[in-house]
Amino acid sequence: MPAASRVASPDEAASPQRRHGSLLGHWNSVVTSYYVIVGASSLLLVIGLVMVLSSSSVESLDKSGNAYAVFLDQAKFALLGLPVAIVLARMPVRFFRAIAWPALGAAIAFQSLVFLGLGCGEGGNKNWVCLPGGVTAQPSETIKLALALWLAAVLARKQAYLEQWKHVFIPAVPVAGIAIGAVLLGHDLGTALVMFVLVAGALFVAGVPLRMFGVAGVFAGAAVTALVLLSDNRMGRISNWLGGDECSASADCYQTLHGSWGLASGGIGGLGLGQSREKWSYLPAAHNDFIFAILGEELGLVGTLVVLGLFALLAFAMIRIISRHPDPFVKIATGGILAWIVGQAFVNIAVVIGLAPVIGVPLPLVSAGGSALIMTMAALGVVIAFARDEPGAADALAARAGVVRRSLAVVGLGRVATARSSRSARDAAPRSSRGGGRA
Repeated sequence: MPAASRVASPDEAASPQRRHGSLLGHWNSVVTSYYVIVGASSLLLVIGLVMVLSSSSVESLDKSGNAYAVFLDQAKFALLGLPVAIVLARMPVRFFRAIAWPALGAAIAFQSLVFLGLGCGEGGNKNWVCLPGGVTAQPSETIKLALALWLAAVLARKQAYLEQWKHVFIPAVPVAGIAIGAVLLGHDLGTALVMFVLVAGALFVAGVPLRMFGVAGVFAGAAVTALVLLSDNRMGRISNWLGGDECSASADCYQTLHGSWGLASGGIGGLGLGQSREKWSYLPAAHNDFIFAILGEELGLVGTLVVLGLFALLAFAMIRIISRHPDPFVKIATGGILAWIVGQAFVNIAVVIGLAPVIGVPLPLVSAGGSALIMTMAALGVVIAFARDEPGAADALAARAGVVRRSLAVVGLGRVATARSSRSARDAAPRSSRGGGRA
C-alpha cells in the first residue's frame, strides 16, 4: 500500500506520549496503583512482624517468661486490622464521603475519654485510653484517618474558593485545630506534628496557594516553639540532641546513641536476623520507636534500603492515584494519608539516625503497637479502595478471573498468556469458521 494512502491505526494516531508509553512500560496499567499499594503494604507488614519478634524476644522472655509475648500481641493486632482493611478496600468512594463528618466527631469524642478519668500513659505522654480488663487504645490514631477524610470532604466542595483566606480558614483550620489540640492536651507532641503534616498534605493537594502555607508555617513554628519552651522534658531532649556532654542511661541522648551504634554495627549486610546486641536491654523501645535501628543492625544497609524503597513505592502509588483520579475528594484524602504515613515514616527514621530529637512516633506497619497498626492498615484499605476506583481499574480487576492471572498481568506475563490462548483458539477453530482472507 502506498504510504500516502495508508491509514494510521488508532495507536499510531495517538499522541507521542501515548505512542511511546510511560517509562514504566507494561507496568503502567490501570491497576498499577492497586497492586503496588497491596504489595508494598504486605511486605512492610511481614517485615514488621519479623522484626518485632526479633527485637522483643529478649525482653519478653525476661518480663513474662515467653519470648513470643509481644510478637503474639502484634500478630493479633495484624489479624484484627486485616479484615478492617479488606472491608474498607471494597467500599465505594461515596461511603467515605458520607462518613467523614460522623467519623471525625466520633474520633474526637474517643480522644476526650483521655481527660475523663480513663487516660493513661508514660514519660509525660498521657494519650492512651485504659479500659477495664487491661485493654488500651490510642484514640489519636483514629483522629488521623478521620481528619484526612473530613478535610477531603470539606475542601473538595470548596475548591473553587480556596484562593480566598476565609474559605481556607473556615471550617478547615479551626476544626483541625480542635482535633490537634485534643492530642496536644495529652502531651503527645510527636503525634500532633504528624497531624500537622497530614493537614498540610491535604491542603497542598487541594490547591491552597503557597503564600498561605508560608504564613501558616510561621504560626505553626511559633506554636511548636512555645510548646517546647514550656516543657522541661522537651527542652532536655532537644539540648541533648544538639550535643549533651554526658550520655548516661538516664540521659535523653542515650536512646539515640545506642540507635546509632546499632545501625553502625550492622554494616552492609547486617549481623544476621536475631543477632542484634542492642536488643539485650541496651536500646530502649527497641521493638517500637527504634525498631529501625534493630533492623539496620540485623539486616544492614540492605535491609534499611529495602524498607525505604517500600515506603517510596507507597508514595509513588498514592501520587499516581492523586494524578489519575478525577474526584477531588479522593485526591485530597489520598494526599492527607500520604503525608501521614510516609511523613511519619521519615520522621521516625530521622529520629533513629539522629537527624531529629526523640519525639516518640512509631514506624508505620513495622513498629509494635496495636492502635497504630490497625489504623494504618485501615488507612491503606481506604487508599486501596481509591485505587480500585481509578478510571478503568474496576473493569480490569473484574475481568481477571483469579489471583494468579491478576499477578501475571501486572508483571506483563498475562498478555503473553492471553495471546497464546487466543492463537490456540484460532488454531483449534474449524477452517470454515475462519475469515476468507483480507478484504
